[in-house]
Amino acid sequence: MNTKDKVVVLDFGGQYSHLIVRRCRELGIYTELHPYDVPLKELKRGTQAEEGTGKIKGIILSGSPFSVHEPGSPKCSSEIVDLNVPILGICYGAQLIAYVKGGVVGEGKKSEFGRTELFFKDCALFDELTERGSEGGISSYRARGKAPPGLAGARAESVMGQSPTINVWMSHGDVIERLASADIIGYTMNSPVAAFRINGRIYGVQFHPEVHHTEKGEKILWNFLYKICGCERNWTIESFVRDKIEEIKSAVGADGRVICGLSGGIDSSTTALLVNKAIGVRLMCIFVDNGLLREGEKEAVINTFRNNFKMRLVFVDVKERFLERLRGVKDAEAKRMVIGELFINIFEEEAKKLGNVDFLAQGTIYPDRIESAGASSRNASRIKSHHNVAGLPEKLGLKLIEPIKDLYKDEVREVAKELGMPSQILNQHPFPGPGLAARIIGEVTEDKLRICREASHVVEEELKKSGWYGKVWQAFAMVGDDVATGVLGDARSLGRIVTIRVVESSEAMTADFVKLPYELLESMSKRITNEVKGVTWVTYAISSKPPATIEPC
Repeated sequence: MNTKDKVVVLDFGGQYSHLIVRRCRELGIYTELHPYDVPLKELKRGTQAEEGTGKIKGIILSGSPFSVHEPGSPKCSSEIVDLNVPILGICYGAQLIAYVKGGVVGEGKKSEFGRTELFFKDCALFDELTERGSEGGISSYRARGKAPPGLAGARAESVMGQSPTINVWMSHGDVIERLASADIIGYTMNSPVAAFRINGRIYGVQFHPEVHHTEKGEKILWNFLYKICGCERNWTIESFVRDKIEEIKSAVGADGRVICGLSGGIDSSTTALLVNKAIGVRLMCIFVDNGLLREGEKEAVINTFRNNFKMRLVFVDVKERFLERLRGVKDAEAKRMVIGELFINIFEEEAKKLGNVDFLAQGTIYPDRIESAGASSRNASRIKSHHNVAGLPEKLGLKLIEPIKDLYKDEVREVAKELGMPSQILNQHPFPGPGLAARIIGEVTEDKLRICREASHVVEEELKKSGWYGKVWQAFAMVGDDVATGVLGDARSLGRIVTIRVVESSEAMTADFVKLPYELLESMSKRITNEVKGVTWVTYAISSKPPATIEPC
């Protein structure tokens, strides 16, 4: 159990919820994401805890695609605002506070999306912000000596004075029209209550300080965390590694033995290094060749961990076993469940061979749990089951160790670097737990596996040759059951359609397709159709996440 004092973000389904968590961690404060409907008693217990025992120092309410007036819109307990802890509402979170406090939230005459000039009042939340106005905004009216349309009275006088403005990122249709119980500390030309303060403890902002588009957004969050919540810096990668090693030692004990499911990817590899640092030779890594690995991956993993790190490693070749179990299985979720169950069965079998094994270590990370609906609201949709989350049987037979389950992918890389991970693994692209099965649409067959593996190798080689490999988050080829007509020589040929997928991301929760040069795409296409037998067409995926996921299955 994590004993760090923390800030809690309540997730109302906003697109930036995870970004709030990441920004707070970047500022040095341990932060967790919780569902909006987390029980009040759980939050109350956290706010009343002793310092240094996991005390909740502040609560942030995220944005949401809903309106507070919409039937079924997500709402936390109204008593949260009565907890003796600082609260910051962002966008929908601010509107929800206003709604609970008897304010008026209505549909705005004009929506605000994108950069907007905010007029703000000096206060703890906006302390030490740089005074700046953008051309064409409120500052342009000052220059002309007239108030902008729609502003009157005190607001107009303030605009015409010397009060500061900054550009903020807005994304809302509803506005807070009135909030009698609050001190208004910010507004825009279209939002009369764009920021407010209640009793010096509760704050609300209509804009998003967590996005880079908001000027001084990081400073605003810093002010909330350190000046308003009174947090002390407690989150660095170095402290995480140090604390996690001690935590593993304590959990395993002096005589406990651990097996680790090692895939060779950054997540399981980092997990193995952390556990190895904690208990040394009492760790046994089990590397399973399930036939779903990338080209050359088996040799690289064995060399890295058995030869470089001198770690105990058992190699298990079960390619035929996996392919047999996957035969005839077409549904993506069903494939993941088959792979997950078989992985765990193999771990249990190998553990019995070793004798007296107590724990299973896994490289589960935060996005795995979120997408499996394991760390979000009870009303959350399961996007996909990750084999190391949903594939666990009810009676595992081993206790579970998941040392990086609260980290995002880029944070895992930082931990790996701190532990001395070789660049070959540190810098390689993420690889899904189900392996190439996640990139094969429909049934997994030997022919589709071969095409997927060989085509993906071509994609990676071309990216490395062109210098693009290190610039993108993930790149691979995928294949399904669709076929298309081609011409080989002078003869008609029917072959598979291969789709190239290249995305950029920072934490895998969102991703955009990469606009690769046409010359590079052309080179990939030529090589795949010439070198990979049975392929006639090559396409490029241009869907972002959301609405798509990164992997097709």
